[in-house]
Amino acid sequence: MSAAAASPVALGFGLMGMLASLVLLVWFAYRGWSVLLLAPIAAMLAALLSGEPVLAHWTQTFMSSTARFLAPFFPLFLLGALFGKLMEDSGSVDAIAHFMTEKLGPRRAVLAVVIGGAVVTYGGVSLFVAFFVLAPMAQGLFRAANIPRRLMPATITLGTSTFTMSALPGTPSIQNAIPMPFFDTTPFAAPVLGVIASALMVTFGLWWLSRQEAAARRAGEGFEAASHAPANTANAGLVRERATVSQTFDPAEIGRGSVSPLVPPIGIALAPLVVVVCANFAMNVIVLPRIDASYLGEARWAARRSPR
Repeated sequence: MSAAAASPVALGFGLMGMLASLVLLVWFAYRGWSVLLLAPIAAMLAALLSGEPVLAHWTQTFMSSTARFLAPFFPLFLLGALFGKLMEDSGSVDAIAHFMTEKLGPRRAVLAVVIGGAVVTYGGVSLFVAFFVLAPMAQGLFRAANIPRRLMPATITLGTSTFTMSALPGTPSIQNAIPMPFFDTTPFAAPVLGVIASALMVTFGLWWLSRQEAAARRAGEGFEAASHAPANTANAGLVRERATVSQTFDPAEIGRGSVSPLVPPIGIALAPLVVVVCANFAMNVIVLPRIDASYLGEARWAARRSPR
């Protein structure tokens, strides 16, 4: 068989290998396995099923590509994790959630959860921290409003994982930062399109949630309080440990920290979020464009760059 005739077959095996690795990666990750362990195994499995040399792809493809990905974004990962932990332990995220609950109340439970999630994630709080804090807030509001608890995940996701993750201009999420070096943009790129996309996401998401809520009420479906303990009781440690194995916190460190019993005023709780957004704008629009980094093109610095 000629090489030209074999190439579609090899391409097919390669595609099946990637899909199989991706499915196994997602399945094991949802079962609590660490992505740090799963990612290299999935990469080697994809190479093996494609008929490619596993060792070569392990050393030359996977490891070098991982290093190139982590190197420019490591400060964002590190500072983002520290900032999220600070906001959580200081009680600031709780303060924002309580403020939204008091101002909007059970009658606007869905809107309160969406706005609360959007505020904290747009300010730089990680999705894990936002989910862990917003879940008890949503549970209390949904119970008071007698809204089916099955709508809680979609409501929290709309506020934390849609427009503030990828569309709203200036969001400090890694999904917004990763394309920047490839397109030579800033976090505030395409502000008009970003605002339009965010408005579409919010409008459609709230419309769908209100439609589902109305349908549930017509069917006589209520909250149906769960039989298990709420998230802020003894089960919290187990839930948190299972949720952190692939995230930013080490499960062994869960018991070493605690959320402050003193909830700060809403102004103080919002201040760090405002500082992050303003600092992000100042650095990308004012400070960084005025820094002369032409010396990085000199031979002594170019030689230290990782080969692409």
